[in-house]
Amino acid sequence: MTYRNMLLAAASATALAAFGSAPVCAEPANGAPDANGKPCYGELDGAHQCMPLGSRSSTAEHPYRDGGQSDGRLNGPGKGFGRKARDLVYIGVPGGTSDDSASGVATGEGLIVLDVKANFAFVKRIHLQNLPAPIVPEEVSGMSADPTTNMIYVSTRGHLIAMDLATEKIVWDNTYKPGTCCERGQITPDGLTLEVGSDLKDFHYVIDTWTGKVKGIIPTPQSMFNHNMGMSADGKTVFDAPNGITMTVADMATMKPTHTITFDDHIRVFVINHDATRVYANLNNLDGFEIADANTGKILKRIEVPGELWKAKWADPNLHFFGHGAPQHGLAMTPDESEIWSPDDVNDMVWIYDNTGEWPVLDKAKSFKVDHAVGWITMGLDGRLAFMSSGDVVDVKTHTIVGKLKDEYGHLVHSEKFLEMAFDPNGHLLRTVNQFSEGVPAAYEARIAAAKQAAK
Repeated sequence: MTYRNMLLAAASATALAAFGSAPVCAEPANGAPDANGKPCYGELDGAHQCMPLGSRSSTAEHPYRDGGQSDGRLNGPGKGFGRKARDLVYIGVPGGTSDDSASGVATGEGLIVLDVKANFAFVKRIHLQNLPAPIVPEEVSGMSADPTTNMIYVSTRGHLIAMDLATEKIVWDNTYKPGTCCERGQITPDGLTLEVGSDLKDFHYVIDTWTGKVKGIIPTPQSMFNHNMGMSADGKTVFDAPNGITMTVADMATMKPTHTITFDDHIRVFVINHDATRVYANLNNLDGFEIADANTGKILKRIEVPGELWKAKWADPNLHFFGHGAPQHGLAMTPDESEIWSPDDVNDMVWIYDNTGEWPVLDKAKSFKVDHAVGWITMGLDGRLAFMSSGDVVDVKTHTIVGKLKDEYGHLVHSEKFLEMAFDPNGHLLRTVNQFSEGVPAAYEARIAAAKQAAK
């Protein structure tokens, strides 16, 4: 028996038990308006319809239950059965590992949209490139969105595309200087400016989100091959990292570098904390991450998975691992910074670190295994779910897999580009997430306040 049927059976048993006792009588409405706006001098049922006095009494001979909130006039904007708000996840394909050779399945191109509240049921596919079959679509290299413009911004290896979320029409589609577009970007808190990488060149674009026009260039001469980036929560500081060892920190207002941070190996996925004082970075040849002081550039701590779990395997030239040429790729932080998640492509694990103390501590009990290597993790709205490139959806609180990301054909989607977004009934974006799983000031402060209260 399913959990739902058990609940129904229990509810039925309770209702039947009530029949043997005194009749259940509702209170008179005493002139309260019904669903039609007319005064009712009988009884209002669950749909706010006016019923005669005593007609809602439930007995063994005359069992009665309300129809609940079934009247359409109680839904939507007061006009019948209106549209409901939606919680959706948008997945960009091909998204790095979406056309995974190991799966033998290509998931095509565009944006695959799934319904979070309906067990990630397929909603639709939005085509962005619409290329002839012989031409391979450009890889989606990043996605961001913002309620201010109600647009989603999709970076590909060649284009930066802005699409209106309510109409699904392309607002602008730019290539900029050929060969310099585009990488993962982030949007300033006011929704007006997008900072995006130049596809492995030595600068970043600063883009007007409404028009797609270039506002300026942030030069990063010490960080060739720009790739990933981070932005402080206040939008004032950006961290531009290359496929190299030196990250450039820059001021958004002046669009000029201020200093650099040099790590021990090539920087892969990295995240920053709520006040942009620390940088956590996956590196080549490290199953773990390094932590740097964002202001001084000093490396503060090196965190490693126990060596016996990965070093011999990684050193063996005869062993091959899925991923990005590193033991891991896809560092993530919960919004409240209580945990750090680091994928392990050597062992197909996601390691969970407790981050409530001065330094992260590995928690093997919370860590979990996956069927397919993870190359990226994006935390969903309010940090409830984690979306992983393995196609898994994980409950952040319990660290258990609770869903799968599948396309319209039922194929698992191995993309590294996804955003969870909440919409109002008219298709306007209310909230979204950062594709980089960084610390969120409000969530961090709430956790600290709760901890202080508990201590009292």
